[in-house]
Amino acid sequence: MDADKAQIADVLIRYATGIDFKDWALLRTCWTEDVDCDYGEVGRYSGVDAITDLMTQLHDAMGPTYHRLTNFAITVEGDRATARSYVHAVLQAVPDDPGSWVEALGHYDDELVRTSEGWRISRRATNIARVQAGGRS
Repeated sequence: MDADKAQIADVLIRYATGIDFKDWALLRTCWTEDVDCDYGEVGRYSGVDAITDLMTQLHDAMGPTYHRLTNFAITVEGDRATARSYVHAVLQAVPDDPGSWVEALGHYDDELVRTSEGWRISRRATNIARVQAGGRS
């Protein structure tokens, strides 16, 4: 994998890690300031502040979360790139209740740009194929 593709894969891994560790400063390093994100049924958000606020709102009240991104298909053309990654997220919906969970499967289609701070996602389209919630009855 060439250096650009490795750096782009690192951005995607930082995204998952930032959410799972609730490290919102790390999450912010994944986006351009004017990023445009379409999270499907969750909504469309513009700007790094809006996305950070969204992820904080969605995940701070949860227990542990596990976002796995795989199958990186990355194409680099100069200072622009596209990446598709598959996402499998398992989220403990209620803290201290390991029987309460949400599982989502899908993929992200990202457009990235090379900035002075490195590669950043400038546009994301989320395609969720399946969401399943579970809990104790």
